[in-house]
Amino acid sequence: MPSIAIIGTRGYPSYYGGFETAVRKLAPYLVDHGWDVTVYSRPGATRPDDPQRDHRVRVVETKGLEKKSLSTLTYGYSATLHCVKERPDVVLVMNVANGYWLPLLKRAGIPTLVNVDGIEWDRAKWGRFAKWMFHTGAKWTARHGTRMVYDSREIALRWKDEFGLEGDFIPYGGDPVYGDLPLEPGLTHRAYALVVARFVPENSIPEFFDAAVEIAEQNDVVIVGTGAYGGELDRRAQELTQSSPRIRWLGHVSDDRRLLGLWQHAGAYFHGHSVGGTNPALVQAMAAGAPIVARDTVYNREVLGPAGNFSSARPSEIVKNVRALLANTEAQETSARDNIERASTEYSWATVCGRYEASLQSRIGVLT
Repeated sequence: MPSIAIIGTRGYPSYYGGFETAVRKLAPYLVDHGWDVTVYSRPGATRPDDPQRDHRVRVVETKGLEKKSLSTLTYGYSATLHCVKERPDVVLVMNVANGYWLPLLKRAGIPTLVNVDGIEWDRAKWGRFAKWMFHTGAKWTARHGTRMVYDSREIALRWKDEFGLEGDFIPYGGDPVYGDLPLEPGLTHRAYALVVARFVPENSIPEFFDAAVEIAEQNDVVIVGTGAYGGELDRRAQELTQSSPRIRWLGHVSDDRRLLGLWQHAGAYFHGHSVGGTNPALVQAMAAGAPIVARDTVYNREVLGPAGNFSSARPSEIVKNVRALLANTEAQETSARDNIERASTEYSWATVCGRYEASLQSRIGVLT
């Protein structure tokens, strides 16, 4: 039985972000296919009582510092030290911030498959030191990682240009939605605008908040998300809900069924992510049949394809494009249908997990 350890997420099962969603899908898949799976986790970041938890997946909690710029580094370090003692056949490492610890795994003869995530050193949410830290981590990853995983072809091109490295293209998946899910009380099918995102500037949250005031003059607006450590954008979301009865801020929604229902019934889902490759929320929104207006980036164009609806991040343009979709029933249904079809053919979890297993299997024994 081959063994794998997964390092760099908040753990299993966790609902924090895209990495955690991928682990919730991948870990049970690998167990089903004969793997011994260990997921390194953070205390308090998982849901041990989750009814969908697969208890065959081993969870190991390690210590770290809950600081914005240090959490990934410190938890990654403690997990790596434990992993070196355990000596699994292969390690799946998420995030280049853990590149600093790859020499420890390499020295122990443990091959690694590294999901590099997005171009973190381009993200506006990080200060100069954090950007330097991520970029240096990427350099260490390029030097000491056994094989890279890129979740988008555009990210693969960036790594090829900067670091000269090939790798495996493995995007995120989306769960198909069967039947009609419950509609959020007080909302009308296809009559509200929706945004689902972590509250960071590069997700166009400040611009959407500016646009939401005007959109809410005619339609309901639903906001899902928070800042990782609170902050000004959380305060702004609260102020918006107090300023208009048509604006709802739901905070972080960890109930998958509720979130899928919000996407399924939305009239226009605005996806404002500007960096990061294939975004898991975008893929899942497509699979749920959301009519989508996405920020015009190479990453979002890659995922949505030629039938996508795109907008600049200017608030006036967001208002114009979201309102146009909300007012056009035919365009909504065409967008929903095209998105479901593309998600099912290009971004299924079965395909994604199969690619991960093949890549992991090919790494076993590479360094021994």
